[in-house]
Amino acid sequence: MSKKNKPPRPEPESLALPLGGVDSHAHLDLDDFDADREELLDRARACGVANIGNVFLGPAAYHKNRHYFDARPEVFFLLGIHPGNADTCTDEALSAMRQAFAGDRRLKAVGEIGLDFYWDDHPHDVQERVFRAQLGLARELGLPPVIHCRDKADSQEAFAASLRVLEDEGFSGRRLLWHCFGGGEAQARTVLDHGWHLSIPGPVSYARNESLREAVALIPLERLLIETDCPYLSAEPWRGKRNHPALVGFTAACLAELKGMTVEEIWASTGRNARAFFTLEDN
Repeated sequence: MSKKNKPPRPEPESLALPLGGVDSHAHLDLDDFDADREELLDRARACGVANIGNVFLGPAAYHKNRHYFDARPEVFFLLGIHPGNADTCTDEALSAMRQAFAGDRRLKAVGEIGLDFYWDDHPHDVQERVFRAQLGLARELGLPPVIHCRDKADSQEAFAASLRVLEDEGFSGRRLLWHCFGGGEAQARTVLDHGWHLSIPGPVSYARNESLREAVALIPLERLLIETDCPYLSAEPWRGKRNHPALVGFTAACLAELKGMTVEEIWASTGRNARAFFTLEDN
């Protein structure tokens, strides 16, 4: 079939999901959404997304952009310094983060933080130092960390290093979310053995991502969350297009198939898990 004759992609409204789902990780404050942020928030709600976790990549982004969500109580906040911005993690930045968490009840987690060995922009020892500092902040605040961990293809160096740091810092058995999980069964078992939760992104729907699909099959339902990581990583059938929270329903549909459940069951369960994990109030 030629591209010209391909059927249109199904819209997320076609899933007809009830209000109750949660997109646990989004970047709606980025300028990718400046033209239609309000429209997309309305659309997410209409597609059954009850809450969205917006991730601010550092205190400067938080102070500059939090006003976007002043009239959106369904949006809760995460704040952390990404390993790709490790050079911005000064004592002043950590102090600004501490003050932000003290003054804003919508801030529910320290993240995304961790290690990224895919890019070579920041030395691994600098990333680890920044990771440990923010884990210390999470421990001080009594809030969960949300972990970013990315390796080069066919490497598990960042995964192994992340585990070492988390174990060193005493986070085994503590409330913790492994964001954008993309590993296989062995990594999933390791994360689960530490008592942590996993959030699954759109690439689980890609046909060649068999290892992640196999991993999802073994994750207990009570440890499972879903996310867009928008504007990145759209699920099929929107792969390659800008991601946004309404599209998280397609990730839920894929998980439902893998788990042998209905999409409504996955939607409700992952929503409940997210609200419990982030201690969200009804809005």
